Parts: sequence; C-alpha cells; structure tokens
Amino acid sequence: MLDRLLVFSVFIVASCGLAYELIAGAMSSYLLGDSLLQFSSVIGCYLFAMGIGSHCSKYIKDEDALSRFIDIELLIGLIGGISALILFAVFAWLSSPFRSVLYALVLLIGMGVGMEIPLVMRVLDRQQLALKDLVSRVLTFDYLGALAVSLLFPLVLAPHLGMIRTGLLFGIFNVLIALWTAHCFQAQIKQVTAKRVRGGVILGGLILAFVSADQLTKWAEKGLFGDETIFSHTSPYQRLVVTQWKDDLRLYINGNLQFSSKDEHRYHESLVHPLLSSQPWAKRVLVLGGGDGLAVREILKYPNIKQVVLVDLDPEMTKLFSTAERLVKLNQHSLTNPRVKVFNQDAGQWLESNTEMFDAIIVDFPDPSNYALGKLYSVPMFELMQKHLAWHGRLVVQSTSPYFAPRSYWCIDATLKEAGLNTWPYHTYVPSFGEWGYILAGKTADFVPPNQYAIPLRYLDPVETKRMFSFPADMKPMKMIPNRLDNQSLVHYFEQDWHQVIR
Repeated sequence: MLDRLLVFSVFIVASCGLAYELIAGAMSSYLLGDSLLQFSSVIGCYLFAMGIGSHCSKYIKDEDALSRFIDIELLIGLIGGISALILFAVFAWLSSPFRSVLYALVLLIGMGVGMEIPLVMRVLDRQQLALKDLVSRVLTFDYLGALAVSLLFPLVLAPHLGMIRTGLLFGIFNVLIALWTAHCFQAQIKQVTAKRVRGGVILGGLILAFVSADQLTKWAEKGLFGDETIFSHTSPYQRLVVTQWKDDLRLYINGNLQFSSKDEHRYHESLVHPLLSSQPWAKRVLVLGGGDGLAVREILKYPNIKQVVLVDLDPEMTKLFSTAERLVKLNQHSLTNPRVKVFNQDAGQWLESNTEMFDAIIVDFPDPSNYALGKLYSVPMFELMQKHLAWHGRLVVQSTSPYFAPRSYWCIDATLKEAGLNTWPYHTYVPSFGEWGYILAGKTADFVPPNQYAIPLRYLDPVETKRMFSFPADMKPMKMIPNRLDNQSLVHYFEQDWHQVIR
C-alpha cells in the first residue's frame, strides 16, 4: 500500500516541478518581454539543472534515500513556493540582478526536481518491484502530473490565483508530500521529528504568505510602479495594473506603461483626429485593441459616426474600463455608449469571421514586444484589415517611437506598403512616452493632412498637425524588411531598438 502511495506522490511532485518552470518562464516573459527567448532559455536551463540533479542523486546512499527525499521536498517547496515573489520583488526593487536571480532559482529548483524521481525509484526498488513495473508506474504518474499542470496553469491557476499564489500553492504541495512521507515511513527515517518541525515551520510560512499574497503583490508593485496601486488583476492574457498619484491615473500592462491621464489626450487625439477629420462622411469605425475606451471617446466626438465596433481580446480590460468609476470618468462612459459594440475576441479571428465594411479602422495594439503581439502587425493581418476597409476609407496604426525605436517604426511602414496600402507616417510628442509615432494608410493615395478641426480639441491644431507629418533628420525614413509571420522581423527590430535605449 505504501509503495502505491509513494508512486502517487510522483504525480504531485511532477506537477510542482513543471509549475515552477512555467512560473519562471511566464514571469520572465511578463517582465522582460520576448516570450520565445525567455521560455526557451528557462526550459533549457531547467532541463540542464535536472540532469545535474539526477547525476548527483547517485552519491546519496540507499539507506538515506528516503530521508534525503524529504529534505529535498522541503527545500523545493520553500524555494519554489516563494520563487515568483522573489522574482517580482527583485525586478521591482533592484531590477539589474533580475536575470541572475532568475537563472539561479531555475538551477536550484531544477537540480532538486532532478533528484526526486531517482530517489523515489530507489526507495521503491527496495520494495522488490519488477524493474518494468517500477519504471512504468513512476514515469506514468510523472507524465500525468506534467499534463495536468500544463493545462491548469494557463486556464485556471495563473488567471485566478496569479503567479505569486500559484507558486505558493505548489510549494505547499511539496511540503505536504514531505510531511506525508515522514509520517508514513517514520520507522525508516532518521531524525524524523526534526524533519516534521522544519516542515511545519515552512508550511506555516507558505500558508501565511498565500493568505497575504495580495499585500505582498502590492508591496512589490509599489517598488515597480512607485505610485499607489488602485487595481491589479492577472487575466489569461496579461497583467493589468492601474496606479494613482494625486490626479494622475496610469495603466500598465505586463509592467509596461500604456497611458498617463495627464497626457493621454495627446496620444489619442493624434491617433484619431488626423484620420477622422479628413473623412467627414465616415459613419462606421472599427477599433482594434484600445480596450481602455480612450480612442473610442475621441471617435464619439463626431456626430456623423453612427457606429463604433471595438474588438479587444481581454474581457477583463473592457470590464474594468466600463465599470471602475475613475476610469469611466476618464473615457467618458465611451464603452457603454449606445453607438458602441464591444467584442472580446482575437482581432485576427474576428476579422476572418466577419464581412462588415468600415469607413475607418483605428489600430491601438500594444507594442510588438513578443511574437504573439508581433503577428498583429504582420502583412497578412494588414491585408485582412484592408478587406474590411471601404475604398476611400483609411486606417491608422500606433507604431511605437520613430525616435527610440526607428527600425520598428519603419518596419511597420514597410509592412503596410507590402500589404498594398499607401502610407503617411507621422509623429507627436507625448511626455510619458517621448516622441511617438503613427502611420496612416489607405487604398487610395489622396490623403491630405487636415488644416482645421470642426470639433474642439485640447492639443491638436492645424500648425501642430502640419509639423506631425514632417520628420527631422534624426528620425528620417529607414529601409526595413516587412514583418511576415515566418520571420517576425518586427519583434527582432523592437528588441534591438529598446535594448539600445536601455543600455
């Protein structure tokens, strides 16, 4: 009976091991971007560490295997359990040693996980099981545990518990396995009382941290964002944080600033009005991204607009900006306006499944910092948008900074041209971001920047508009490779551009 229970413990152990690996990969992707590189490097380092752990397990004597298994479970439970909290805190308060701490944790946890299965197999070997039965049972439960977590992590754990609580939960599981093993095999274990005491202390600490996870997260985010956090939530797609300092509200997605209420009007007026002021006949507008409703707010200022369709992937985003009092005040109830329809779907899938035509399309996606976002700025995506654009209609794309990320900016321009569109690049200064860029595009080549605005605006005027479409020498056009799905050149350009800025 005990050997069956020990084999079942492999299911829990394998689940915990994969969970820590997924947490490390997700945290590094959230905080550093470039998810492909982060996950690849974390997985490679983790598997390498498991190999070291498996090799080291041979130096443990057979009579000590069970005792060392308990010690390793306690160590993994402690380090793995608080790994997400450590990473978040280091990035928020220290920043520079984040990568070193990340890979140190991955190595430590991976080495411990690599020692678990060999030790369990050696304990079971003493139960005189046939080798084929022993290997079959252990590996079956090992792989089943990995499957369970790989499904639960993105669908249930990360969205509902968050990274910190998920890590603590699996840390608790590791410690419980250690305590259960100590109880069931107490006659075979030296200093079993001391192990129980250590396990109880670690378990109590992890449970306390689990209960206090919200406060711990706010403490870490205080170091990252500086201001008071008034809302934070991890959805299946992203980490949303809203901060406030005096009357300045700021939205962060995965740690990246999306807007400041102090100057967002500059960004959104520049995004919307050069396009719509040149199309007084427009009646239907499609907004891709922009779940904060701020671009929609600007669109609704035009009485000729009869319908706005907003497509944003994350329902938590549109829910937040439809219900939170301070945020609804900022977007002027735009998302609940009767002229607005909101769809929480992937933009590409929505475009593929609909045949509706629009007079204007406004693209307000996050910057192309990873491959999932980079595909939204690809040739096929722009070709798909073009199919929904009226013949004299136009679209505009937020396109990163032509000053700080020139290769990225002009790559988006090249991609729009490759999709068969005429382009008119322009830029403006947003204090929170610096010099920022947009690209207006259309099927016809007859666009002329507006020389007047029929509605009152806080920032734009004819003089500023004329300046926006002129580029100085240090932002001159560059010849770049269009962004295709098979090469994702834009993501590489974006990484190179911002790496140089940070350096």
